[in-house]
Amino acid sequence: MRVRYAFFIAAMILILPLCLSACSGDWGRQETEKPVIYLYPEEETDVSVKLDYRGELSVTYPSYGDGWSVTAYPDGTIINRADGAEYSYLFWDGSSEAVYDFSSGFVVRAEDTERFLKETLAYMGLIPREYNEFIVYWLPKMMDHPYYLISFQQEAYTEHAALEITPEPDSLLRVFMAFQPLEQAIDLPEQELEPFQRAGFTVVEWGGSRVAGGS
Repeated sequence: MRVRYAFFIAAMILILPLCLSACSGDWGRQETEKPVIYLYPEEETDVSVKLDYRGELSVTYPSYGDGWSVTAYPDGTIINRADGAEYSYLFWDGSSEAVYDFSSGFVVRAEDTERFLKETLAYMGLIPREYNEFIVYWLPKMMDHPYYLISFQQEAYTEHAALEITPEPDSLLRVFMAFQPLEQAIDLPEQELEPFQRAGFTVVEWGGSRVAGGS
């Protein structure tokens, strides 16, 4: 009996730290899904884009190498100088240990997600081309639970994925949506968002991450 009791105590000592870690909100590695970068110079411009990502890149398109070197046009067309091919945007994704801020946000019914995203993204400054591509990618991933907690990240995202763009843009919008699936609605302070004004050489980015841990 004493041997079994001693074994039980030893097992609890090993397991307890793991339980405490799980309860502390340490989510482990998060997927940073499909950030895409649009470039809108006022005239044909050679642009360098470098990403300082505190994580592991999974896929880039076109190939990132030591950074993207492209020729950008006012309509958003991008010619990658490495291969001479045309692209609509610069794409990357990866995983990191970023911890996202859900202290405020929006609790949205699954059936209202399309309308919420369209209205909110337009308010934040995305044009139809951009928010339609956002919705087409994310909406199918937001249909399998009754509710979703959505919070648009600022520092929590940009600190893990800094951009260095040359020449420096006159206006830069980075929209990153972190969301959790919920089985029922919860009370949460509504997040305050600010509209974006485009001026001069404009760069727009959007991406997102689905975070486990909802109720």
